[in-house]
Order: sequence, then C-alpha cells, then structure tokens
Amino acid sequence: MLVIFQGPQHYISPSWYATKAETGKVVPTWNYAVVHAYGPLQVRDDSAWVRQQMVALTAQQENGFTLPWQVEDAPQDFTERLIQQVGGIEISISRWMGKWKISQNQPVGNRDSVVAHLEQQKQIDSGSMAEYVLASLKDGKQDHPE
Repeated sequence: MLVIFQGPQHYISPSWYATKAETGKVVPTWNYAVVHAYGPLQVRDDSAWVRQQMVALTAQQENGFTLPWQVEDAPQDFTERLIQQVGGIEISISRWMGKWKISQNQPVGNRDSVVAHLEQQKQIDSGSMAEYVLASLKDGKQDHPE
C-alpha cells in the first residue's frame, strides 16, 4: 500500500526572482513537500480498535483547546452507532520517502524574494510554503548552488 501525505505546495512565478532583471534566465516552477509511506494494509473491522483510534485522534486534535472535546462527551449509544459505520485500516509502515522542492536550488536573493511574495499571497499554502523556504534559508542549505 502506498499512502501519500501532501504538505504545502505553491506556484512560484519567475517574476518573483531577483535574478530576473540580471539574467532573464528564469522560468515558472512549483514548490511542494510530500511524503510517501509504504506498507502492508490490514482492514480492521473491530469496533474497540476503531473507538481507540477515534479517542486518540480526537485527543491529539483537541489538545490545545481550552475545553477539549472527548468522544465520551457524546452519548455512548450515538458514538457506538457511528463507530459501526467506520471502516478501520492499519498500515504498518515499512518504508518512508520524503521529497520537497522549496526553492533550495535558488540563490539566497531569489529565495528571499520568493518568501516576500509568498507572504503577500492570499492563497492556500502560501504562508506555509513561505515558512518552508524561510527555514531553508535559516539552515543555510542550498542543494544546487548556481
């Protein structure tokens, strides 16, 4: 089984690059982050197992709330009916593969400019992608210096 976890992604305009005025050697691109998880799939048709997963996931997602909701807050007969309608699956991860393209092949000036333009965008993932590119600048990493 292959499960794909997609992180932020965003179109990067060549007009955002500082080197556009210097060389004109720029093209549009797409920045992204993704993880592929591989492993055998097991169908879990066990209501106790499904309930345990729901309780754990709810606790994780409600963790930062002032008054976190819990599965036990709903009537048990109601949640039991819902749990019976959920198909559980379990994947034992045997291999992970992550990849990203976050402007790391660009010189620092272009990455600075990409971050500035992403921060101005009002699109899904623009802020998250700006953070990824900014983190790569702080790490000082550049995979393919020009």
